[in-house]
Amino acid sequence: MRPSTEEGVEPPQIVVLDGGFSTQLSCHVGHVIDGDPLWSARFLHTHPNEVVNTHLDFLRAGAHLIITNTYQASLDGFVEHLGVSPEQGYELIVRAVELAKRARSLYLEEYRDCIQDDHVPLVVGSVGPYGAHLHDGSEYDGSYADTTTVQTMREWHRPRIQALVEAGVDLLALETIPCQEEAEMLCDLLREFPNVKAWLAFSCKDNQSIAHGESFQKVAKKCWEANPDQLVAVGVNCCAPSYVSTLLKGINDDRPHDPIPLIVYPNSGEKYNPQIGWIDRDKCEAVEVFIQEWLDLGVRYVGGCCRTYATDVSRIRNQVHCWRDRRRFHVKYQDNLNSNNVH
Repeated sequence: MRPSTEEGVEPPQIVVLDGGFSTQLSCHVGHVIDGDPLWSARFLHTHPNEVVNTHLDFLRAGAHLIITNTYQASLDGFVEHLGVSPEQGYELIVRAVELAKRARSLYLEEYRDCIQDDHVPLVVGSVGPYGAHLHDGSEYDGSYADTTTVQTMREWHRPRIQALVEAGVDLLALETIPCQEEAEMLCDLLREFPNVKAWLAFSCKDNQSIAHGESFQKVAKKCWEANPDQLVAVGVNCCAPSYVSTLLKGINDDRPHDPIPLIVYPNSGEKYNPQIGWIDRDKCEAVEVFIQEWLDLGVRYVGGCCRTYATDVSRIRNQVHCWRDRRRFHVKYQDNLNSNNVH
């Protein structure tokens, strides 16, 4: 699945992602989700029906794909915090895919008269960073990369990716990756699963650098060039929307005929305070305000992350439609101008 990037009468296809899973899940469960060492992955075990309903919310809002509830899922984490065996932990990751597929089936049945065969939503397996399971805040700055070997991270990631692939995901989301070493390792680890493709999205601390401090554009290009056959896009997620345009501008200037497909799904712009939760919502511009600007920069996959709801996905999709309509009008206007100049 790789959207068209060619210029022409018909604008490029844009893939609309879903939003923040834990954010939307909170609409269905009466439990605190943020701060849990398993985060929303605990609800695979305790509230599977609510997981299905959360996926359904995003599909009904217009998402072209749904991302499994496995960002913070790992065999070690399930063993430690749920008291299950490693085999049961593995099966919980498989269950996450099954729940997403169940939501897709319900959606397809619900809208069977409206959906064409080539518009069946994808199920994407979420692969969050090693630091997330440490539950010590190091996922936010990538500092665990300074004390953790690449091999340790590789051995931790392998079974969770294997479970997602064996369960039949259509694509993998290597997401919120804060450091270069882990990103490069994941691009290499993908080769062990040659029939699966993935996108790679980094968390960024400002408008130039990924969370651990490396240059976003340098790392993104290096990772793309390391495995272009299996990566469908590279970009950013779970960062402030205000960082995105500067992070992306110019990344494809040196490859005009073979641009890297870009993916963006930021958070709402709010800040997370471990003591009191999310703050500064009143200071944030809505994500949809930025969408058309990002599409002009070459973004071809777009959605939301933390603190974005299904309603935000609907607004994002509307902005995508507006952008494509604007592109069509521009092309026709230019054609008319050229025709008049000829005569």
